[in-house]
Amino acid sequence: MGHVSTPAPVGPDQEQMEKDRATLALLMGKARAAMAAFAGASQETVDDAVRALAWAIYEPGRARALAEMAVRDTGLGNVPDKIVKNQRKTFGTLRDLLRARTVGIVEEDPSRGIVKYAKPVGVVGAICPSTNPAATPANKAMMAVKGRNAIIIAPSPAGQGTTGRVVDLMRAELIRAGHPADLVQVLPPPVSKSLTQALMDACDLIVVTGSQDNVRRAYRSGKPAIGVGTGNVPVIVDSSADLAAAAAKIRASKIFDNSTSCSSENALVILDDVYDAAIAALKAAGGYLASLEEKAAICAKLWVNGALNRQIIAKDASVFAEMTGLPAEARKAKFFLVEETGVGCGHPFSGEKLSLALAVYRARDFDAAILRVREILAFQGAGHSCGVHTRDMSHARRLAAELDVVRVLVNQAHAFGNGGSFDNGLNFTLSMGCGTWGGNSISENLNYRNFINITHLSTVIPENKPTEEELFGPYFTRHGRGP
Repeated sequence: MGHVSTPAPVGPDQEQMEKDRATLALLMGKARAAMAAFAGASQETVDDAVRALAWAIYEPGRARALAEMAVRDTGLGNVPDKIVKNQRKTFGTLRDLLRARTVGIVEEDPSRGIVKYAKPVGVVGAICPSTNPAATPANKAMMAVKGRNAIIIAPSPAGQGTTGRVVDLMRAELIRAGHPADLVQVLPPPVSKSLTQALMDACDLIVVTGSQDNVRRAYRSGKPAIGVGTGNVPVIVDSSADLAAAAAKIRASKIFDNSTSCSSENALVILDDVYDAAIAALKAAGGYLASLEEKAAICAKLWVNGALNRQIIAKDASVFAEMTGLPAEARKAKFFLVEETGVGCGHPFSGEKLSLALAVYRARDFDAAILRVREILAFQGAGHSCGVHTRDMSHARRLAAELDVVRVLVNQAHAFGNGGSFDNGLNFTLSMGCGTWGGNSISENLNYRNFINITHLSTVIPENKPTEEELFGPYFTRHGRGP
């Protein structure tokens, strides 16, 4: 009698993976059906749907309720600033999106005989962080739907309640406006790495904001992926800076949402000739300068076994001061200055702190300041951004020319300017690409162009062929034609 093989038993991990794939198959089916129903939408209809998504989170009552829920769920940030974030980022992104065409012909170049047509990229899988569990999902949904795509959102475990709520609001607003609700979906709870991985495997484009582990997993998935890098923003305070104005902007940016933004200042590099005056200005703006002993106490509480302590990051200044054992004077401060002299693993304050602690370096001159900024970014934050407070634009241009970062902000509050502002030209976003320097596929702020494919219609034009002499002439003049 022939041997009859027995199927290998299915382990719990394999069983869960099968369940996750089945869940994703259902969500993907709904997403593709919604895209099919939306495929013929005009630009006016698309923009109406984008407005619906924006209003879902921008409406004042919802903006507040989602902010309160986010702080309650995650323990990160503060309610007033999250309200601002929910509204300001949404409003700015809506402005950018409504000024762009993403349906039909979006560009014509008669001289080259080229006409460009925008098409959807497909179903977007959006992995979102706990720091912005409402604003980031809404931001990505608006961009995705602007390109006539559907989006499935993977929330962070800590933020899944808030993210699920904002998705419910967006779906309800889509229905109210007469658009397919399944253009926007969310992974069902409980969120897991397995379910998030199943989304990455199933979707057409992955967009990741959050942990670098998720970014790396997205790039390994085999699907087109857009990830963002780690923030660790260093800012130079130049000799010519308006110190009072610089201190006010640094304070506003550093304390916004208790420094949850990847664009918050993490280090100041102050020129030696204005160092004391700059520190005085920062103190006047609400900063507390820690002593060496206090620096050690902050370090011991802010990091536990080499990892940031979730009990202290993104907390109010009074909580930070109390938990680190700072004196009563410090408990009236808004942020905390820690003088640092080195960069690297042995100097944890040189990295991203996700808290109201701000490292301060002294530099003998502008050359030394650039070197220090380069060291900080090489340790953490490669490609992300840096800034300078100066009246000397040649210094600002040097930073842009010499440093491998995507954004250099001049005389701006980083947390408000880096992801787009009404007084700079950067696109509004909550996801900042860091180029290949930061291991990313884009070197710009995430925007609608990342959510469309382009078909190029090419027609015949008068021949545009230069002579051999026009192309090789300068080379022949310098080097000859060779043997």
